[in-house]
Amino acid sequence: MTEPKREIELTRENILNGTMRRWIATADPSLKIRTEEEHKASIAATLAKRPDGAGDVWLFAYGSLIWNPTIHTVERRRAEVWGHHRRFCLWTHLGRGTADSPGLTLGLERGGSCSGVVYRIAAAESEHELLLLWHREMLTGAYEPRWIKASTPEGAVRAVTFAMNTAHPRYAGKLPDERVAAVIARAEGALGPCCHYLFSTVQHLQDLGIRDRHLERIAHRVEELRATGQVSPG
Repeated sequence: MTEPKREIELTRENILNGTMRRWIATADPSLKIRTEEEHKASIAATLAKRPDGAGDVWLFAYGSLIWNPTIHTVERRRAEVWGHHRRFCLWTHLGRGTADSPGLTLGLERGGSCSGVVYRIAAAESEHELLLLWHREMLTGAYEPRWIKASTPEGAVRAVTFAMNTAHPRYAGKLPDERVAAVIARAEGALGPCCHYLFSTVQHLQDLGIRDRHLERIAHRVEELRATGQVSPG
């Protein structure tokens, strides 16, 4: 499926030059966007808690960071984590939805397991690349940085990831799959249709040899709803 032209692109350049930040602030002035100082303090606090000391930093990706990382890395591995699972649990009314028809994006929650990838960020570039990541993922506090153990074919690593902040006002909780599919099938925002976010995640996981049956079932239902025109508002 060809993705239609977007209003804005989530690119490295647009994050670095402040385009994404300005767009979010203009699109929804009610959102409290974290400052540069808050980002740096959060990064410092996160690094202070890292369980493996100094050196290169590993990042665990479970959603769009798999297929659009926007950061410079020196290595990528397939990885598995236990004790967390990915789920569509964050409402989005800007990127992949609107205020009238919000979409859903993925968050990492407690329990179960999750397959994805880990990226290795060189220590010499970590300060710059982590700040870029914080500008991308931590602008509104919807996620919390968390250190997890990730198993890879080359051995286990300690990686930072962005877990769901369940106290955030846009936390969706555990929605029934049918509602998730209905929301994703209809929602579209400045970054494009919500379904393309889902389809891209499923496809790139499959390209890595990862089968997420839950996401695949939702994707199949979304395709059915869109093919039969069963896409209703609300």
